[in-house]
Amino acid sequence: MSISEPLDDPWADAGPSDRLPASRRRSDGGRGRDEQHDRGRENGGWDGGGSSFERVPPQDLDAEQSVLGGMLLSKDAIADVVEILKGHDFYKPAHETIYQAILDVYAKGEPADPITIAAELTKRGEINKVGGAAYLHTLVQTVPTAANAEYYAEIVHERAVLRRLVEAGTRITQMGYAADGDVDEIVNSAQAEIYAVTEQRTSEDYLPLGDIMEGALDEIEAIGSRSGEMTGVPTGFTDFDSLTNGLHPGQMIVIAARPAMGKSTLALDFARAASIKNNLPSVIFSLEMGRNEIAMRLLSAEARVALHHMRSGTMTDEDWTRLARRMPDVSAAPLYIDDSPNLSMMEIRAKCRRLKQRNDLKLVVIDYLQLMQSGGSKRAESRQQEVSDMSRNLKLLAKELEVPVIALSQLNRGPEQRTDKKPMVSDLRESGSIEQDADMVILLHREDAYEKESPRAGEADLIVAKHRNGPTATITVAFQGHYSRFVDMAQT
Repeated sequence: MSISEPLDDPWADAGPSDRLPASRRRSDGGRGRDEQHDRGRENGGWDGGGSSFERVPPQDLDAEQSVLGGMLLSKDAIADVVEILKGHDFYKPAHETIYQAILDVYAKGEPADPITIAAELTKRGEINKVGGAAYLHTLVQTVPTAANAEYYAEIVHERAVLRRLVEAGTRITQMGYAADGDVDEIVNSAQAEIYAVTEQRTSEDYLPLGDIMEGALDEIEAIGSRSGEMTGVPTGFTDFDSLTNGLHPGQMIVIAARPAMGKSTLALDFARAASIKNNLPSVIFSLEMGRNEIAMRLLSAEARVALHHMRSGTMTDEDWTRLARRMPDVSAAPLYIDDSPNLSMMEIRAKCRRLKQRNDLKLVVIDYLQLMQSGGSKRAESRQQEVSDMSRNLKLLAKELEVPVIALSQLNRGPEQRTDKKPMVSDLRESGSIEQDADMVILLHREDAYEKESPRAGEADLIVAKHRNGPTATITVAFQGHYSRFVDMAQT
């Protein structure tokens, strides 16, 4: 594959060995290059002082060009690539600049093509640095289809890992020769260097509770069980579903409460009703709990086995029987769990798009909003602005994928300063735009969380404080904390 390079071609003075085909361009020797275009010289990675470190670092420019060309052809390719690559995985700085511009435009929900990206780079004053608008069109002409973008991205990522491995090796060599400090500390530092290289993101961090799916038959059974009464995704709470007619595509639903009220438990109840009871594919992005913790809570709620018995190893034979009875249905549910830490809005969006394409995703749960990262190249002016941006992007995600998105959010200390302790929409933490963006705001309140001897012990209020498409109301449900679930009052 041979295409024209940007105007500031860093290979203009390169030797013959630098022009090797991609299949042979690995660790072959070659002359060093200008520091501006040498990824290896960042942080002193290639400055090892020996001739062996002056070789051309592992890279594949053809693959980099093909990745960018595919992304400029298809937004589906962007969703695939963003789960594999980060900007610094590109060897050529100009390619990283183009890549970041594509992601930023994509994050706004706008089309990413040579024209829009050229406009974005021009606005940033970076268009000449990447070789002009003509180079963007050349990238598109490089690839006939975007279908292989994911494959090329893997190649680029592998070369980046190899470069980082060489850099780590250089630093380890320097530590060994310096002999500065205790030997055990040096060894520990060396191990940390290697671990940092091998710690890679996977393309799919979400995992199903089980792979047992009967496909179309299960879906037909789920539709039959709903009897055609619910137009939205059912939540499992009779009065709430009567009020809302379920959760509808394009809606952003905010569940907000003070800590330890049961936000995560309520969100899991919604996901259980969708996936386990009605076989509707759902995904939970948990930035707070691990996937094993979530699985235990789901089993506790479904099998009615006390969660503390599971954790303490004191389950009875009857508990095991109930667990075994519910396990097949729970395992077969199309429920996906992603407990990746520090998830950005961009990553969540890409993963949701993939699940929508592959599994016809019907519900998204994010636990919780304040733990997310914006992931943009430009830092927000304040945390309030960052949360506002993420809230707006979640609403855009719901509209783009046509699925309800449930976002959990913390409340400030406002309720604790009131006599009745009841929350209000104005208590939403860090951003007033959450209320503006949300189609529905559910404030969770339990009197017994403040007053142990409350006559309403075991009860919880789902205060529907905002309902864009219907009336507001307060719905009382029962809280069964030992089973990690809320249920209708009629079931107690």
